[in-house]
Amino acid sequence: MYKTLIIGNGIAGVSCARWLRKNTDDEIQMVSQESEYFFSRTALMYVYMGHMRWQDLEPYERSFWAKNKIDLLQGKVLSIDYELKIAYLENEKTLAFDRLVLALGSKSNKFGWPGEDLEGVSGFYSKQDLEYIEQKSNNIKRAVIVGGGLIGIELAEMFHSRKIPVTILVRESEYWSSVLPPEEAAMISKHIRKNEIDLRLNCQLQSILGDQGQVNAIVTDQQEHIPCEFVGITAGVRPNIDLVKGSQLSTDKGILVDEYLQTNIPNVYAIGDCAQLTNVSKGRKAIEAIWYSGRQMGETLAANLSGNTKSYNPGIWFNSAKFFDIEYQVYGYVPSKIVAPFDSIYWEDPAGEKSIRLVYDLSNHQISGFNLMGVRFRHEVCEKWISQNSSIQEVLAKIRMAFFDPEFYPDYSSGILDAYFQKTGKKIIPKSSGKLNAVLNFLKS
Repeated sequence: MYKTLIIGNGIAGVSCARWLRKNTDDEIQMVSQESEYFFSRTALMYVYMGHMRWQDLEPYERSFWAKNKIDLLQGKVLSIDYELKIAYLENEKTLAFDRLVLALGSKSNKFGWPGEDLEGVSGFYSKQDLEYIEQKSNNIKRAVIVGGGLIGIELAEMFHSRKIPVTILVRESEYWSSVLPPEEAAMISKHIRKNEIDLRLNCQLQSILGDQGQVNAIVTDQQEHIPCEFVGITAGVRPNIDLVKGSQLSTDKGILVDEYLQTNIPNVYAIGDCAQLTNVSKGRKAIEAIWYSGRQMGETLAANLSGNTKSYNPGIWFNSAKFFDIEYQVYGYVPSKIVAPFDSIYWEDPAGEKSIRLVYDLSNHQISGFNLMGVRFRHEVCEKWISQNSSIQEVLAKIRMAFFDPEFYPDYSSGILDAYFQKTGKKIIPKSSGKLNAVLNFLKS
């Protein structure tokens, strides 16, 4: 029986602990500075907005951990002795281990802006960030958010829910245009402004000003002075690897791991946002700071630690988010700039708040990805089409299978079929009604 220590209790660390407990009798300890109990990080915003209580963010009853013999400890790890296999905590406590799992998460990017360390300047990633923002909110007359991404839009919606005016500074020409194709990025920019957010495009932060240590304004690169009492730094995140920097552990931007999530030190592993893969699967990135990847890494490592050796295979890319009222889903490869050898079919509803994009390879017409705004597709159907290298024509002929039951959900298939006809002059005859039985038969085939 091994003594396994997991540092970090986010989705990666918790997934590893849970599956390791299912498969082994190992002694499992999990330590986190942020919180004693695992919580759903993606739902932090809803606590601030009053839609959920803190206890609603904890997916497991607090008794779950003791029942499953997973020992939880809240505290800060100061250093690790890899040879003696001991972790040293700030209260002079030590934790011995046979195997060490580093699930250290991310932290907000900073770029050395003047004034970025003033009171009233914060990222939005941790429980402590949420508590800090809550503490400051009563005195905020205007908030400025720096960066156009998923965390930025969450923070904007949070302040908007309390009627706090928000300005967002985005250096690109449209919101999140580094990820979204032009039409979708323009749609989201328009939707953000529709929700009374002051969105400044092609605009960057130059400095943050303060009075007696408290932020009171920002200055843009266009020399505009914007008074504010809070600045949200949401220009991305980076692996939180301060604990292991300068040690014998190999690092780059993150902690370097092989396909088995093993570091260069025997019996030391890294998973989740802090891990950087040295062997990257096609269509994926070396560092993926998303919930789905963290969960899969945790499950994969648990299998390896249980003696069921398997390499980490993230499969087909998937992500989802929400921009105020517009839900977003992406499956497979959808670049922000679609150029040869790829092309796409794009449909957008007249109201400009729903869209479907199908990306395919021009050389063989194989589908490579789906980008959806305000429309939900069936995950399993999209994955199967991509994994089977289905042609764009085959996908369009059966596109109704991707939509949820048309008796209860709108069917926009005619729009995307017409978009294909307008682009190619070729008409696709639908070959599936999209009924549940047809979908199930397709997935079984």
